[in-house]
Amino acid sequence: MWSEILSLAVILLAAGRDVLPARKPRKPKGGWQLVTLDPGHFHAALIHKRSYPDVSPEAYVYAPLGPDLLAHLARIHQFNSRQQDPTSWRLILYAGPDFLERMLAEKRGHIVVLSGRNRGKIRRIQACLDAGLHVLADKPWILEPAELPELEVALRKAQGAGLLAYDIMTERFEVTNALQRELVADREIFGEIEPGSPSSPAVVMESVHHIFKTVAGVPALRPASFFDIEEQGEGLTDVGTHLVDLVQWILFPDQALDWRTDVAVLEGKRWPEPLTREQFRLVTGIEDFPEKLRPWVREDRLHYYCNNQVTYRLRGVHVRLDALWRYEAPPGAGDTHHAVFRGSRSRIEIRQGAPEKFRPELYVIPNRSGDLPSLRSVLERRLAQWQTRFPGLALREYGDELWITIPDALRVGHEAHFGEVVEQFLSYLEEPHRLPAWEAPNMLAKYAVTTQGVALARKSQSARTQ
Repeated sequence: MWSEILSLAVILLAAGRDVLPARKPRKPKGGWQLVTLDPGHFHAALIHKRSYPDVSPEAYVYAPLGPDLLAHLARIHQFNSRQQDPTSWRLILYAGPDFLERMLAEKRGHIVVLSGRNRGKIRRIQACLDAGLHVLADKPWILEPAELPELEVALRKAQGAGLLAYDIMTERFEVTNALQRELVADREIFGEIEPGSPSSPAVVMESVHHIFKTVAGVPALRPASFFDIEEQGEGLTDVGTHLVDLVQWILFPDQALDWRTDVAVLEGKRWPEPLTREQFRLVTGIEDFPEKLRPWVREDRLHYYCNNQVTYRLRGVHVRLDALWRYEAPPGAGDTHHAVFRGSRSRIEIRQGAPEKFRPELYVIPNRSGDLPSLRSVLERRLAQWQTRFPGLALREYGDELWITIPDALRVGHEAHFGEVVEQFLSYLEEPHRLPAWEAPNMLAKYAVTTQGVALARKSQSARTQ
């Protein structure tokens, strides 16, 4: 398989042309056409893990020839050749150093997918919008506070040109997060959100990701650039984007936030995950630390600054987030998520530890034990009302807590959420009026927290070491 892919890429590069002739960016009878630009992260391939009725099986790829491109092609090949529900993607590839200029000049397809290459991603997004192309881009769009005005310009540009620029927020489609949102909004169950304090926040979230993992059942090799925090970002500016998004999506549903007045970042922290040479080799396929990563090599280990904590205030509510990375998950485990929202009547909590067998589970904990019977009665009514949207939900008492049990049919998994995001994106393309007005301002608020949090963490660490 790899030799076939490599041969195809080399032939296309040598020929200096593509398999099919160029055409204007229009919606063909076969549906919208996707264009993947420089797939530097496996999330780009997960967009293609399933087919879509309104999307053409012909998809373009513009990228430099290298291991990232070959890995992307291999994943699409895997989706096309699997026995159960195979896809039928037909990739039209251009591989060359001028891939961006070539894509902008040819203006093929309608939707540009970007994943990876975080440094400068916002300028690629702006270039795609200038070319009249819709953008579906993986997080993060920006890495530094100085880029917030550029993000604001890009969002205004998209709106003014009638284009859709959309952030791939998969965690909104995780069933426990969706249910937590419903419960926090329910005054009979949750009450009002507590303001909390910097030392005792009203909202606490923690996510733990793992460097060594499998994708679609195959061990994922990460490029060396993944460990370059100046290019990739730190934990908060990368995976932490999901946490910040969930906080505002749950706390202030369907409300527009102003990043200049509603967000106040109070404290940021950072610390590394040290990797041995052998660990680095196993996850990258590279024998030694590249020269560009040498500034972070100490005592023969790569100090990968991927762990962050941020404390901030959002419309008066204190929030603390931990975006953490470990090298490898324990046996039987994977990435984990923990989230607590404290209200005047109860606490709504997602846990995903060993007691939950590393599956996210949802609990409602009354503030007063005497409220358990009345809270259970309200919850039973709610779950009955939600059966149409969330069939199979049930309620169990778990000591002094109420445990909402979720059937396996509603747990579709992280990789499947990418397809759900694409479906949402396509629905907005077909009916632009359905795109919520709060998406753009809340995107700015989200990246204000992530970028300012890391900037404050770096400043605080620098001050401590002086």
